[in-house]
Amino acid sequence: MGLSVPLIWGMGFTFAKPVVSEFPPILLMALRFTVTAMVLVWFVPIPRRHLRDLFFIALVSAAIQYGLTFYGLRLLDASTAILVVQLEVPFATLLAILFLGERFSARKGLGMLVAFAGVVMIAGEPRLDSNHLGILLVVGGAFTWAVGQVMVRRLGEIGGFTMIAWVAVFAAPQLFVASLLIEDDQLAHIRQADWMVWATIVYLGLVMTAFGYALWYRLLGLYPVNQVAPFLLLLPVFTIVASVTLLGETLTPWLIAGGVVVIAGVAIIMIERPRRRRPA
Repeated sequence: MGLSVPLIWGMGFTFAKPVVSEFPPILLMALRFTVTAMVLVWFVPIPRRHLRDLFFIALVSAAIQYGLTFYGLRLLDASTAILVVQLEVPFATLLAILFLGERFSARKGLGMLVAFAGVVMIAGEPRLDSNHLGILLVVGGAFTWAVGQVMVRRLGEIGGFTMIAWVAVFAAPQLFVASLLIEDDQLAHIRQADWMVWATIVYLGLVMTAFGYALWYRLLGLYPVNQVAPFLLLLPVFTIVASVTLLGETLTPWLIAGGVVVIAGVAIIMIERPRRRRPA
């Protein structure tokens, strides 16, 4: 189960890359969350006291975040985008220290610096010189995701599946409106969509989101977070292997070096030493 979660989430980037090159990314995300909402909303309670908060969480952590990230994916290789996405962890750590009162430590500070340095290295890759917009969009998506996590933490506990289902319920119409404002010819794209587009929508909405989070929350229910979280370090590894194998993407030594630095920084933040138990 621990290996399945990063594999399922990572393959979503690989499958989406050829689709967003031809299909509007925001419309793709709107259809994705429509599938998720239709599958999950019938099985969770209505969080009546939190609907307003969930509306804004969906706007920030789903509509804006995925809009930025997948427009960035349109401009970048999937293997490059997934490495930049790893900035979600240092951004979330930084915001938790600033706004949630979490304790700063030298280990967290070092991890954040190393991860940001890795992304700077990736941005310095010569073949990305004319494509810094794609990197900025994905960095913006990572930061927006982190803001959304702070909003979720302040919301309190309402249940993981309830959160996912109702974020999807609100995110789908938000993304449809955003697509109408930013993109063109939505109906034509839907009518002309081939099996690959619809298979990707089903994968993103049903497998990546609904099933992937089902496994993730099951793991969190069985094991401590510090044992489960390091499995997510495999997410960029699975994505890169799949993108090189299935999409024919190429990695330069400089990009590999930057990716290793990013993953190392995230690992420094995520992997905690087990605390020694005091004798009774």
